[in-house]
Amino acid sequence: MAFQTTIIGPQYCAPYPLDLAVVKKVMTISDGNFAVTDVNGNIVFKVKGSLLTLRDRRVLLDAAGNPITTLRRKIVTMHDRWEAYRGESTNAKNLIFTLKRSSLIQFKTKLDVFLASNTKKHVCDFKIKGSWLKRSCKVYAGESNNIVAKMHKKHTVKSILIGKDHFMVTVYPNVDYAFIVSLIVILDEINADEENG
Repeated sequence: MAFQTTIIGPQYCAPYPLDLAVVKKVMTISDGNFAVTDVNGNIVFKVKGSLLTLRDRRVLLDAAGNPITTLRRKIVTMHDRWEAYRGESTNAKNLIFTLKRSSLIQFKTKLDVFLASNTKKHVCDFKIKGSWLKRSCKVYAGESNNIVAKMHKKHTVKSILIGKDHFMVTVYPNVDYAFIVSLIVILDEINADEENG
């Protein structure tokens, strides 16, 4: 499939499959609570929470610390809805996508993603299905069976010793990997709520 899926920016679309390691750290205020690295261990993204709204807002930063996307939970909805905006703005004109649960009661993860341009929201642009606990979710293009990214657990001696939550995500060629990482950050938040709730 030779399509290009640019959602956050064309600079985040690689012409080859991209493996990224996601390392969840104990919350440190300066460094954020996620690091996303390439296979050589170079930081690609960091995620930080805002101190005032720790649980309801996350900012995805590039390796240099520039804000790429702000992820914000909509508090009032039943379906666990999140919105993503460009940079650190939460202005409606900077909306990139919204994400919500497919249904209220779920035993497996099933989330629908609607791009900002999809105002009618009859059919989702992307769908996430799988088991977050097993770290085996897949991201599909719309209602199709076309996979654009998949998560899988990575067990290394280091990750077991440190006890870090460490897993891999493979982003398919020409798919916006900043967008995929944004989805994973939201997935983690939704799941943390379920564990704590």
